[in-house]
Amino acid sequence: MNPKFLIYSLFLLISGQLFAQETIELSNQRIHIKWTESSSGWKISKLSIRNGQFWQELEHTSGEYLLLYADEKPDAEPLEEFLTSTGNPFPGESYKYIVPTWKKRTSPVSLNTAGDELRFYPDNAEKLNDSSIRFTKTTERGEIVSIWTLKSEQTTDIFIRQEMKTAGAGYYSLASPTLLTVPESELKWATVPGYFHGKELEEDLPLSYGYGNGVPARPIVFSENTASTLSPMITSTKGFTIAVIPDPGLGRDPWGTDKNSHANWQIGLSHMNRNAQLSPSVYYPVLGEENSQMESGDSMNYGFRVSIQNVDWFTMLNHAVYDIYDFKEGVKLRKNKQSLSNRVEQMHEYLMDPKTSLWRTEEFEGKQIGAQSYLGGVVGSDRDAMKNADYGAMWMLAKSTRNQKINEQILPYALNFKLKQQQTTDGFFKGAAIGQYYLYKSKKFVEEWGDMVEPIGLMYYIMLDVGNILLFEPDNEELKERLRFGADLLLNWQKNDGSWAAAYSRDQSEIFEEVKDFRPTFYGLLVAYKLLGDQKYIDAAVKGADWFIKNGVENGSFLGVCGDVRYMPDFATGQSAQAFLDLYDLTNEEAYRDAAIATAKIYTTHVYTHPIPSQINKTVNGNIMQDWEIAQAGLSFEHGGALGSANGNGPILLASHAGMFIRMYELTGEQIFADMARSATIGRDAFVNKETSVASYYWRAMDAGSGPFPHHAWWQIGWITDYLMAEVELRSNQTIVFPRGFITPKVGPHQSYGFAPGKVFDTISNLRILTKGLTVSNPSIEHIVTESEDGKTVHLILLNQFHQTQEGTILMDLEEAGFFPAIKSVQLLNAGGETIKTLDKSEKWNVAIEGYGLSVLKIELL
Repeated sequence: MNPKFLIYSLFLLISGQLFAQETIELSNQRIHIKWTESSSGWKISKLSIRNGQFWQELEHTSGEYLLLYADEKPDAEPLEEFLTSTGNPFPGESYKYIVPTWKKRTSPVSLNTAGDELRFYPDNAEKLNDSSIRFTKTTERGEIVSIWTLKSEQTTDIFIRQEMKTAGAGYYSLASPTLLTVPESELKWATVPGYFHGKELEEDLPLSYGYGNGVPARPIVFSENTASTLSPMITSTKGFTIAVIPDPGLGRDPWGTDKNSHANWQIGLSHMNRNAQLSPSVYYPVLGEENSQMESGDSMNYGFRVSIQNVDWFTMLNHAVYDIYDFKEGVKLRKNKQSLSNRVEQMHEYLMDPKTSLWRTEEFEGKQIGAQSYLGGVVGSDRDAMKNADYGAMWMLAKSTRNQKINEQILPYALNFKLKQQQTTDGFFKGAAIGQYYLYKSKKFVEEWGDMVEPIGLMYYIMLDVGNILLFEPDNEELKERLRFGADLLLNWQKNDGSWAAAYSRDQSEIFEEVKDFRPTFYGLLVAYKLLGDQKYIDAAVKGADWFIKNGVENGSFLGVCGDVRYMPDFATGQSAQAFLDLYDLTNEEAYRDAAIATAKIYTTHVYTHPIPSQINKTVNGNIMQDWEIAQAGLSFEHGGALGSANGNGPILLASHAGMFIRMYELTGEQIFADMARSATIGRDAFVNKETSVASYYWRAMDAGSGPFPHHAWWQIGWITDYLMAEVELRSNQTIVFPRGFITPKVGPHQSYGFAPGKVFDTISNLRILTKGLTVSNPSIEHIVTESEDGKTVHLILLNQFHQTQEGTILMDLEEAGFFPAIKSVQLLNAGGETIKTLDKSEKWNVAIEGYGLSVLKIELL
C-alpha cells in the first residue's frame, strides 16, 4: 500500500474525518429522503420527489434545526427606523392608525433578531417503523425530539412533530427544520399569503414588508394575525414548490374564550430561515409571545407538515386550503337566517329614513348637495364629513323599486354633490375630483388623509360615478361633458410609459414617489371609451393596462386606495381583476383575460382560510352562537399585511369581490373562487344588525351595524345584487343574463345593474326589487324578480344557497307588489328554462331546489 495514503488516512482518522458513515431513509411513492450521519449530526444528504415518470433530485439540502431562547422577555420596542426611498421616515407620524402597528411589526421578534440562537443537527436517529423516524438532540437548554412521518404511499406531505423539554427557565421558540434552501437565482415565486407575493428579493423593507411589493430580503417572522392562509411557500425555477403548513388548531382562535382574541400571536411564519436563506419556516411558540415562557422541566410540542410538489404556488395554496384546513366543509356549514334578497329590501327602508341613514343636505356654492354623514377619520373633519358611496346602486334602487321618493329626495342632491365634487375651472386639475368628502362646517371638499389630488380618485369619483349614472341617464349632456373633462385629464396625466402618479400635491408636484400606481387607474378611460366612443381613450387604457401587467401583476405588486393607511394593498387588487376582465371583454385580447385570472388568484390570498369553522358553542356579546357563525374563514380583509386594518379589526363583511369570484369560477373552473364567494356571503347573520339589516364593516364589530359608516348600506345593496346576478348567470348557464355596468368606487369590483333590460331565457325583462308583496319562507332561498317589457310576464328566479336540497313556500300578493293582479298561468322552470310542471294560480307556491341549484317561477299575467 502506498505509504503516503497510509499517512493521509491516519491523519483523517486522528482528525475525526474518517469513519463509517451511517444513513437512514424515509420514502414512499412520491418522496425519498436520506440522512447521513456526520461529525456534527444527522444531515439530509438526498431529497427526491416524484416528477411524472422519473425521480427529481433536489439540491441545496440541509436538515438544520434552530432553537431560539432568551432569559428575559424580548423588548417589544423597535430598534431600527426605516426610511422610504425618498428619505422620509416610514410610515410617517401623520398616519396615526398605522404607526403603532408598524412599531409592533418591526420589533426585534418580528424582524427575527431577538434572542440567542442554537443551530444544530440531531445526535441520534431511530427508525420507528417503515414510515417514521425519530431524531433527538440534547442541548444545554433541553432535549428536542423530532418525529418525521409519511402517512401514506401517495402523500406529498412530510408530517413533522417536534417536542422539547426545557433544562432551564426562559423564553423559547422552536423553528421548523430547514429541509432545503432555494438560492435567490432559482427563485420563481414566493409568498406568505396575506403579506406579500413576488419573484425578486427587495431590500427596501417599507416596500416589501409594508406594501408587499417584492420579497422581503430579511427573515421576518410574520404573525398569523393577518396571514390569510397559514402556508409560507417558495416556488423554484426547478419546477417545484415547497411549503410549510402548521397543523390546524396551532394558530390563535380569534374568538377563543367568549371574547375577541384576534390579536393573539401563537405561531410565526417566514419565507426564510434565520440565516436569511429562502426556505419556508414556522416558529412555535413565538419568542416572548403566548406559550413561550417556560420553567425548567416544562414541555411543549407542535406539529406541521412540509409539502413538496411539482406544482405552482396557487396549486399549493389550494392544497393547504382544502386538504389541510378543510375549507369545503366550512362552506357546507354556512346557512342563512336572513336571505340577502331580504336584506336588500330591508336596507331600502333604512335608506329611506334620513334619521337612520344620516342623510343630510347642505348648501354649497348655490346648490343643495346631499350625502350621508361620515363619522370615521377624515383629516380636518369636525364630525362634519359627508360622503356618498355607490351611485350605481342608488340609481338602480330608484329604477327597480319605482320608488319616487328616491328620485325626488335623494338622487337630485346626490347628483349635485357629484357635480360640485369636480373641478371645472381651467388649469392643471381641471376635471379632477377635488375630494372624497364634503365638510359642511368649513364648506369644502377634502381628501381622506391629506391635501392632495389622486389620479385614482379622478377615476373613481368622476369616471366611475358619472359613468354609472350615465348608464341610467344616457341623454344627460352635462354628465357627458363632465366625463370628457375627466377623461382628458386622465390622458394628460398619463406618463409616457403608460403609468400614472400615485398623487399630486396642490402645487402640482408629484408625491408618494416611493410607490407606483399598481391600481386599475386605466379603467376610467375604458369607461370613457364605452360612453363617449373616442379611440384615444381605449388606446390609452390599453397602454395603462399593459404597463400595470408588466410592472405590477407579473411581480405580484399592487397598491391600495385607502389614504388613511398610506395606500396599503386592499380591495383595489380585486378591482384590478375585474378591470382586466372588462378590458378582455372589450378587446378579446387574451393577455387581459390572463391578467384578470392571475390577479384574482392573488386576491384569494386576501381571504382568511383559518381557523377551521366548527359547531362549538361560543358566547358573543351575551348570545350563544356556533363558531362557524362568527368564523373569519371565508371573509376578506380590507387590507392585511404588516400595516392593514385587519391587524386590529379582523376581516370585513363587505364582500364586493363575491360576484367577480363567481365570474372567475365560471371562466376557470377553479372551485376555490366559488367556495370563497359563497363562504363570504352565506350565513353571515351574526354580523347583520337586526333592526336595520345593515352588516357591520369590520369583523370585530359583530352585529353593531353600520356604525360611523351609514353609506355602506348602498355598497351592500350593490355587492349583493352583483353577487346574486353572477350566481344566476352561472347556474343558468348564461340563459339568464343582465348587462353589467361599471365597477363602483372604492371597496371592490362589484358592478351596477338595472340600467338596461336583460334576458330571462327568451324573454326580454327588467330587474325589479320588490319592497313589499313577496315572502319566501326559507332564508336559504334567494330571489331575483324580473318583469317583461310588456308587463305581462314576471319571473321569480330562485337560488338555493345551501349544499343540500331546500324547500320553501313562495307567497306573492301581486297587487301589493305592484303588478296587475290577474294571473293567467304559473309554471315552474328548471335552470335551462324548461317547464318542470304547471302550478296553480293561488299566489302561494311550494318549491324544492337542489343544492346550489336554480329554479324559476314564470308567472303570466292577463
